[in-house]
Parts: sequence; C-alpha cells; structure tokens
Amino acid sequence: MDRGIYDIKNKFTYKSKTEQGLTEEIVRQISKEKGEPEWMLNYRLKALEIFNSKENPVWGPDLTEVDINEITTYIRPDAELTDDWRNVPEEIRDTFDKLGIPEAEKDYLLSGVGAQYDSEVVYHNIQKYLLDQGVVYVDFETGLREYPEIVKKYFGKCISPNLHKYAALHYAVWSGGSFVYVPKGVKVDVPLQSYFRLNAPGAGQFEHTLIIIEDNSYCHFIEGCSAPKYNMINLHAGAVELFVGENSTLRYSTIENWSKNMYNLNTKRAIVEKDGKIEWISGSFGSRVSMLYPASILKGERASSEYVGISFAGAEQNIDTGAQAIHLAPHTKSTVNSKSISKAGGKAIYRGLVKIAKEATDSKASVSCESLMLDNLSRSDTIPVIDIKNKNVDFGHEAKIGKISDEVIFYLMSRGIPESEAKAMVVRGFAEPIAKELPMEYAVEMNNLINLELEGSIG
Repeated sequence: MDRGIYDIKNKFTYKSKTEQGLTEEIVRQISKEKGEPEWMLNYRLKALEIFNSKENPVWGPDLTEVDINEITTYIRPDAELTDDWRNVPEEIRDTFDKLGIPEAEKDYLLSGVGAQYDSEVVYHNIQKYLLDQGVVYVDFETGLREYPEIVKKYFGKCISPNLHKYAALHYAVWSGGSFVYVPKGVKVDVPLQSYFRLNAPGAGQFEHTLIIIEDNSYCHFIEGCSAPKYNMINLHAGAVELFVGENSTLRYSTIENWSKNMYNLNTKRAIVEKDGKIEWISGSFGSRVSMLYPASILKGERASSEYVGISFAGAEQNIDTGAQAIHLAPHTKSTVNSKSISKAGGKAIYRGLVKIAKEATDSKASVSCESLMLDNLSRSDTIPVIDIKNKNVDFGHEAKIGKISDEVIFYLMSRGIPESEAKAMVVRGFAEPIAKELPMEYAVEMNNLINLELEGSIG
C-alpha cells in the first residue's frame, strides 16, 4: 500500500551514532555527547540496571521480536538545532514541508513548533507573545541546560523507570523531546506542536516530553509521529510526563502514523491537581504493535480527565490501546470514549484501568468502547480492569462490537453511492466523534489516514 508522504525515505546520513545494542558504554556515550550533569548520567545508569532486570510484559502483545541488540538507540542527524526553517538541511526540511509542519506554523495555526528527526530536535520556535508572558517551550536538552532545577524537580516523578521494562529503556537512552512550562494564569489558546520523524532503519526513538501547567492556566499540545517502512524492526519508546495545576486544563492531542515495522511502546501519564483537567485526544494508525495506555492520576479534589481515542488495525497489526484513570481524591471524574476499527485480520484491543481509591468518595467514572470490524478475519476485544475501593461512587461501563450494517450500505447504494464509498462513509462517520475534537487540519489528516487504511480493503 502506498502511504505517500509518510513513506518518504531520505538517505541515511548522520553526524554520530551509537553501535547497535545497549551497554553501559553506550549510555555513557549518549550522556557525554549531550554534556549532561552527573545526576542525569546516574539516572540513566540506574534505569539501565532496571531494564536488564525486567522481563517483557506477558499480558499483552507478543514482544519477543523486539531485540535490543538489533536496535541503534541514538543517531544524531547531520543538522544543528535552529529556529529558522531555512537553516534546516534541505532534505530534512523537504520532508517536514511535505508533512505540512512549516505551513501550519506560517499560517499561525500553531503558536510554537518543535521538529525532531531521528534522535535530536532540529527545529524549535515559539511566538514572541508567549515568550513575553513567560511561557517556555524548548527542546528537552535545552530545558535541562537552561532550567535545571525545574527539570530535576519533575523529571521521572510522573513516570518511574520501574513502571515497566520499556519505561526503564526510555530513561536509559532518552534523547530529544519537548519541555513546556506555562506560568500561572496564562492561556495558550493556539496549540503548540512537536513532530517526531524517525528516518533511520533499525533505529529507536526515545523522546521525552515534560509539560508543567501552573494554576489557572490552559494549554493545547499536539504530538505528531511518523516513519517510513523498512524490512527490519524499528522501536518507539518515548515518555510523556504531564503536570496540571489547580483549576487548569491541558489538552494533549496525538496523531500517530508509524510504519508497519514499528513497535510503538510509548508511556504517557498526567498528574492532575485540585479542579484541574486533562483531556487526551488520540489517533493510533500504523505500527506492527502498539501498546499505549495514557494514565490520568486524579490527585486533587474535583480533578477530572477525558480520553477520546481511535485506533485502526489492519493486516498483521496488533493495536493494543486504552486509558487509565486513577482516582485518589473526592469528587473526581473520568470518562473514556474509545473506538477501534479492524480489517484484514488485524487485532484491535481496548485495555484499560479505572481505579477509585478509598478516599475518592463521590467520584464518577464511565467507560465506553465501540469496535467496528470490516470483515470476518479481524478481531476486537475489550479488557477492562475495574478496582473500586469504596461504595459511594458512580461507575458505568459499556462495550459494543459490530460490523457494517448491510441495510445501511444498501440504502446508500440505492441513492447512487458506490459500495466502496458507502462503506468508507460509514467508517468515517464512526470516527467522527474523535475527528471533531481535533483542530481542523488534524481532523483532515486523520480522515486521510482512515482513507489510506481503507484503500483496497473494502468494496
């Protein structure tokens, strides 16, 4: 299947890289190349120990194909960080041009942009009016260098390297990513966006995103990801740590379009304070295997979370996604609205957790899972875990699994619509509740990805 702009393959060039595999020498090489403080190197080395001590999770997709000895964990592209697109090397800039990133910034659809290529950020910029309000939006290495006390205070406090094997891997070899700090009372109404492009074959990408939203503030952050297809395994194990202050809202939107040789083992978590809110908008496309379960830790009274996500699993794909909501305070609220589409034998799995602690009285949680299978070869499962420690809660769970209605297709065809387009209309309608939560240009991208996945598969 022709994936168009997403399968652009640039010549594999680099300024420096590590050898394949993961050793203490490789971890020290990455840290030395970045000129990191000693505490960060020690953190990396401790995470390496944890990675080596842990086994692959056995409760989800099979990960035995992932061999860290065959992965290059760090590749520095032949480009320097700049805030001017004209200074990005032509071949790399051309890729981002085709993906529409510079155009979106030029049209003021974004108030800040970061672009990562392989292991390093090559472009980063933010509108001056946000700088004047004290907003910080830089690549993570710059954040570590210029705001060391803030980074040290929050780094690893939301996601621990002990969480699972690939969280430990991330902390051992992380590179690139974004650092965002929004001061009290500041509203970042126009989204910030970081785009992560993995070009190198047989490589891993391990960006770290740290966002801190102080009290009475707002921010919308968009994450985009893509990679071309190779005949070898690529690995993505990034981490996203979000801290939402009192009476603040953070919206985190993601459109992932990895290639079919990618193992996407990403980890995302948010800690939400009193009257704060986290909104997750997620679209998962591509990748051979995805394991992604954004977690909302509702720490403060009346904190809330909303998760809206869609995944698409085609032939030889296992897309295992969902959400977690952990209620730790009274009057907290969480909602999950998950949709999945599967075709040509693909597996689309919802796996989620709702945990309501003893102290979280008068809390509310609802989970809705809908799955649409396009043929008799595909599979869809709902695997919810519900852990409620007190009786004074309101909880609901609903799951629906079905196929495209023959009656609906017949009706549309009777109005002159070809069968393939009729089926595609039904699928796009199924995805519409997620699309409407995205800015227009990203909703268009999501619909294009759906059309791409449907091409040649129905009708």
